[in-house]
Amino acid sequence: MSESAKLIYQGQEYEFPVITGTENESAIDIAKLRASSGLITLDPGYKNTGATTSAITFLDGEEGILRYRGYRIEDLADKSSFLEVSYLLIYGELPTQAQYEGFSREITHHTLVHEDIKKILEGFPSNAHPMGVLSSLICALTAFYPASLNPNRSEEEINLSIIRLIAKMPTFAAWAFKNEMGHPVNYPDNSLDYCSNFLKMMFALPAEKYDVDPIVAAALDKLLILHADHEQNCSTSTVRIVGSSQASIYASISAGINALWGPLHGGANQSVIEMLEAIKADGGDAKKYLDKAKDKNDPFRLMGFGHRVYKNFDPRAKIIKKAADDVLEKLGVNDPILDIAKELEHAALNDQYFIDRKLYPNVDFYSGIIYRALGIPTDMFTVMFALGRLPGWIAQWKEMRENGEPIGRPRQVYTGSNQRDYVSMNKR
Repeated sequence: MSESAKLIYQGQEYEFPVITGTENESAIDIAKLRASSGLITLDPGYKNTGATTSAITFLDGEEGILRYRGYRIEDLADKSSFLEVSYLLIYGELPTQAQYEGFSREITHHTLVHEDIKKILEGFPSNAHPMGVLSSLICALTAFYPASLNPNRSEEEINLSIIRLIAKMPTFAAWAFKNEMGHPVNYPDNSLDYCSNFLKMMFALPAEKYDVDPIVAAALDKLLILHADHEQNCSTSTVRIVGSSQASIYASISAGINALWGPLHGGANQSVIEMLEAIKADGGDAKKYLDKAKDKNDPFRLMGFGHRVYKNFDPRAKIIKKAADDVLEKLGVNDPILDIAKELEHAALNDQYFIDRKLYPNVDFYSGIIYRALGIPTDMFTVMFALGRLPGWIAQWKEMRENGEPIGRPRQVYTGSNQRDYVSMNKR
């Protein structure tokens, strides 16, 4: 017998089905609530509202679980590559060798962008935020591929748009960085793998030989896997709701980039570095700030410790800690900011106060350390986040479209003035 929930309002009883997902998460299906009772629900921030069903990512914050299409994030980060994980997220299954080679070959074929896009890039001043540059260049693809605006495109045409996005995103991200640096842009080197190609476009200078460090490339590949999807967060929900209007995939992803731009979403690893810089500016006494963090009357908060979703531990942090250690050891970076970070990390992992409260370093803490060590400026951190999150956004957009989901249209409870008589201006 299927379960249901009952609502009693003004003496009337209304019954709604309870649906249960494959991981035993239950939800009251209120799709017919307004039609039957005239009521709506009020849920600021949608913290208790499921806007969709999804088969892409499972997240259990209490138990520290993250799975893509049923596969443990630990296994994917250890055994897979970012492009293989991208294929898994978008198409639902891990690729065969032939499928993976074909997927990689198609992406390599589309890494170059139309030369006219450089004219758009040149219109941005060097102090333009790279996230604004990135979202603009992605949205501009609608002009270069106008067929993408047709909501009735074939699956083959949609797949081509997906390939173009994955292929061109590293080019755009690297160009946004070069614009900020005031450097000439680099073109893709398709003899390299996905992450190595991106690193070369980012850091190669004219007339200088640039060899990609395999340890750095491997750390970046792992970071992108860890960021590839994270269920129905702010930017992902934005991609789905924009896509629900049958907007182009390029416009939908551009909207997701803008949502990620906000400091409450994609800016967490940037906040880590800003905190470390503030500690350094105050003398570099990490113990002083650890004590401040323990003082409930002190407004200071450690950035990059704990997580609003993961109440136990962030499973991604355990994975990326090793990559961060490898990068720091290989590069031999001498940076007092990173020394402070290591001191905070050691205290949080060993101090009973932090252990009892499960305030462990999270993925944002370690990703900020890695990006800092690579010489990536803090306002590029969200661009790196977007590069990793792209396949998840695409998968969510594709799923929303294939499920035939209706256009998103949240309701509201109106709290403004009642009807008023208009008074002409000379009588006010």
